Amino acid sequence: MDQQSGRRLLLPLAWLWRLIASPKAGQPLPEHWYVRPLAVLGIMLSFLIAYAVGSDEVPIDVGRDVGNALDDAVDWLTSNVSWFFQSIKDVMTWFLVSLEDMLLWFPWPAFIAMTGLICLLMVSWRMAFGSVAALLVLAVFGLWPATMETVALIIVTVTLSIAIAVPMGIWSSQSDRLDVFLRPILDAMQTMPSFVYLVPVVAFLGLGNVSGVLASLIFAVPPAVRLTNLGIRQLPAETLEAAESFGATQRQMLLKVKIPLAIPTIMAGVNQTTLMALSMVAIASLIGAGGLGLKVYQGLGRIEPGNAFIAGLGIVFLAIIMDRVTQALTRRQQEAVSGD
Repeated sequence: MDQQSGRRLLLPLAWLWRLIASPKAGQPLPEHWYVRPLAVLGIMLSFLIAYAVGSDEVPIDVGRDVGNALDDAVDWLTSNVSWFFQSIKDVMTWFLVSLEDMLLWFPWPAFIAMTGLICLLMVSWRMAFGSVAALLVLAVFGLWPATMETVALIIVTVTLSIAIAVPMGIWSSQSDRLDVFLRPILDAMQTMPSFVYLVPVVAFLGLGNVSGVLASLIFAVPPAVRLTNLGIRQLPAETLEAAESFGATQRQMLLKVKIPLAIPTIMAGVNQTTLMALSMVAIASLIGAGGLGLKVYQGLGRIEPGNAFIAGLGIVFLAIIMDRVTQALTRRQQEAVSGD
């Protein structure tokens, strides 16, 4: 070991040794006083072993073997359970096509007027004017069919997300064990790069809108689960005690007290789920999803930044409209709960 390596070793060891220092003079030792010295000695021993071996690399590498095993598992599933995935794809494709046909059958001036009326009644006249102007811009720029396809994708994704997330959030709010189990899974679903789970979705379902919906679903479910769980767990204890004092059963407490009071927080989760689904529109176009995301992808592939920007602006318009409407619903629920 040369002088420089010895200095590199001694500096962290000297810093770690300070952690072993006992409490100040006159203070009794804590109950588990030996845990910290043992931990620091273990770290020091690992330093010494690493420098004695003289290698900075981990001697074992099983990453490729595990990756190959996972690839084999995916291949087996696609070969032997393809009928199951094909059934899911057929049902969702029929639903998506039917919804898109209905939206395209609806006259575009009537759709814009209806959207403006909803924004006027629920948000404000400024939002109504802005939504009408934004949708008119998309229609004039020739993006109306792509916009309706995007709306159909978002409706299906958000509907499935709510159908999965809200019951799961209610269940986890009643079970600490399930909450602990779901927490790392939800963390992984939110933090894992979206391109990673695009691959198995394509392997199971192929390219198309259904794969885009399921890829968006993975990304959009966690916020609704978390906020539903949080909204029920953070209800005032006085309110729950009052309901119990009137003899409410556990089922009555959940259905008639906890869930109604947690509706504003649940609606906030729905709002976040909607925005998460919209944020996946462009990425889902990489695996064959249509709509405005496909227009963005085509603009990038053809080096047409103007067309890509216009299509991306359409996604922003839809996100703003949906965000303001769901926020208005949340405010109304909060006012209903507070009695204002």
